[in-house]
Amino acid sequence: MSSPLETISKDATVMEAAQQMRDKEISALVVRTTPRAIISSTDVLDAVADGRDVSNLKVTDVMTTDVETATPDLYMEEVAAMMTNYGIKHLPVVDDDYVGMISSTDVTAHLS
Repeated sequence: MSSPLETISKDATVMEAAQQMRDKEISALVVRTTPRAIISSTDVLDAVADGRDVSNLKVTDVMTTDVETATPDLYMEEVAAMMTNYGIKHLPVVDDDYVGMISSTDVTAHLS
């Protein structure tokens, strides 16, 4: 799990999100909204591929909402099963509040 958690404002630009992901060498950021949301490198890539201007486009316009979450007490095999079942690569870890983010890369590294 990646911790501390990297977050971004829903009002930030997609360009800012991409720069933050690059600078932190991660591929997703939590957007502190209700319902829970993240912006991932896939969301950024989709916006670019659609020809959208990511320097003016807001995170809220492309973020993934109603994201699945995991609790800190789950076994890695359970996390892997959730990611497979939901077709996702990032899973925020929540214990009352966000505590971290687990990625498919984390799962692969742990199980290999």
